[in-house]
Amino acid sequence: MSALDAAAPRAREGRHAAWLELFFDLVFVAFAAQLSHGLHGDPGLPEFAVFLGLYFPPWWMWCNLMVSANLFEDDSARRRFLMLFAMLCLAAMAAAVPEADSTRGAVYALGYAGTRLVLLGLWWPATRFPEPHRVPRWRPLSYCLASGLLWAASAAVPSPWQYVVWAVLIAAEMALLLTARGRGVPGRLNAGHLVERIGLFVIIVFGESVLSLITSTDHVWTADAGVVAVLGFVLLAALWWSYFDFGSTAAEQVLGRAEGVRAYLMARDIGGFLHYFVTAGILCMAAGLATAVEESGHAHLAGGPAWALAGGLALYHAAHAAIALRFGRSPVAVAVWAVPGIGVPVAVALAHQVLAPWLVVLLLAAEAIAHLLYARTKAARLRPPAASSTDDPRAAS
Repeated sequence: MSALDAAAPRAREGRHAAWLELFFDLVFVAFAAQLSHGLHGDPGLPEFAVFLGLYFPPWWMWCNLMVSANLFEDDSARRRFLMLFAMLCLAAMAAAVPEADSTRGAVYALGYAGTRLVLLGLWWPATRFPEPHRVPRWRPLSYCLASGLLWAASAAVPSPWQYVVWAVLIAAEMALLLTARGRGVPGRLNAGHLVERIGLFVIIVFGESVLSLITSTDHVWTADAGVVAVLGFVLLAALWWSYFDFGSTAAEQVLGRAEGVRAYLMARDIGGFLHYFVTAGILCMAAGLATAVEESGHAHLAGGPAWALAGGLALYHAAHAAIALRFGRSPVAVAVWAVPGIGVPVAVALAHQVLAPWLVVLLLAAEAIAHLLYARTKAARLRPPAASSTDDPRAAS
């Protein structure tokens, strides 16, 4: 079998993440730590803007590489070398994050340019697929090669104009993607693999939150720090429970029913655009929780960590509300949980000057638990009753 045959789309029911994909994700463990660490302490609007700006390129590249692995089940040595080179490029970007807005911007830009060339190498064989799976050559040449060359050129642009160039390049890429509307996708996306990969990334950012709690408690070994850390763990556990019991399950059902271009558009919007905000919210919470533990002995939590923690939770719920609406849920049904899910954290952040760190985390944990209980109650109410042994088995279907 040739490499082209191995990469060609075919039916892959019940497919799971490959070892190469899991190894590749390790670089994002470091990326999550670097980005979250930039929000430790008392961040202001510039720090939040830098965080969101530096997070999008690696997140978007991860999405692109995930889709290529989803469409092309190829375990050739060629693909392995390409993915390992992408890991090196992303590792360089992660190392540049602390000073990417100043002295290390060129390294960040060149690292991202390298990942665009990897993407070109992964998609170029699809330009030789038989019809109807063939990809027009202009698409990888414009989306991957031209973008990579422009990112490389941006390394020579001095700040702050360098960041303007990055913003323009990202906007142009999004415009190209949105206008394509699924044309040129060689085959059908595997919904189960897609949802599993996104879930694994969510686990990575939850893992950064847990690690932040542990390391901060180690630095501030007091009873107050222990209380805040335990409450923070309860908050994260409730979010994990609701995400993987309800969010990922609903996504797999909706994406599994979608066909053709609609499946691609749903995957792009939910897995790409909206999960950027889901994961960004969790990373903000990781930073806020770390600072809350470190400031556990203070009379109140400073504004920066309060907004990182409570604002991160509000962003997390807002992104899930947008996902539910994209699924086709009723705006009224979504508002029932989305309004308190966003409103309570925002109110907590606004009142941070009169709330002790432990109380801030307690209120947010209580909201997350209430959200989980509502979701479980709603699911139990909608679940059809099981048929008894004497019933016609067709009645339960």
